Amino acid sequence: MEENTQEKKNQYSKLSFEEMKELAEQGDSSAQNKIGYYYFIGCGVEKDLKKAVEWWTKSAEQGCARAQNHIAVCYQFGEGVRKNYKKAAEWFAKAAEQGLSAAQYNLAVSYLYGNGVKKSCEKAFEWFTKSAEQGVAQAQFGLACLYDNGEGVEQDPAKAVEWYTKSAEQGYSKAQNNLAKCFQEGFGVEKDLVKALKWANKAADQGGENAKVTVQDILQEMNELSPHYFDD
Repeated sequence: MEENTQEKKNQYSKLSFEEMKELAEQGDSSAQNKIGYYYFIGCGVEKDLKKAVEWWTKSAEQGCARAQNHIAVCYQFGEGVRKNYKKAAEWFAKAAEQGLSAAQYNLAVSYLYGNGVKKSCEKAFEWFTKSAEQGVAQAQFGLACLYDNGEGVEQDPAKAVEWYTKSAEQGYSKAQNNLAKCFQEGFGVEKDLVKALKWANKAADQGGENAKVTVQDILQEMNELSPHYFDD
């Protein structure tokens, strides 16, 4: 199945917009998803968000998980369609249940903030976990925050550090900053100001204002504790 999917992708990459549209009009859900994307970004055709929504809807109704996630995002932000958090959550759920990691993350966020669904940190935890286990850095961060604060799950500092680390190692600056604070405070991990500074600097290098404050806090603490942290 995976080989066939890859083979299909290779075939599609060689098609012109008109050839792809012909396939879409014949009911090919993957082609419909592609055409929706082309209209959304204006690739090979004039940008038209309403037509993007039209084609993504056709594809989504046939069960294409990526199109379901795309149409959900459109409803969430009001792109080419009237904003509707309830419909966004419904489409996120359909794609998430098919295992699409991006949709699992988006559904978790919906539950976390109560967008289109009844707020539930427990369900946010469930869907962040599924997405995080597939390697989505933002979901790993979200999951770490729930463990950090004991929301939707019993507080577990060590688990928070574990997931902050996974996300931070992928370069997600918010996770890098939070991981730095964990090392600074000895939360879920042995206190280590050198490691704290390393992670805070990584986050600050990406322009995070909060991380720059964290760097200064760590430097001040290092200076107060011992001048030997610094070379002459």
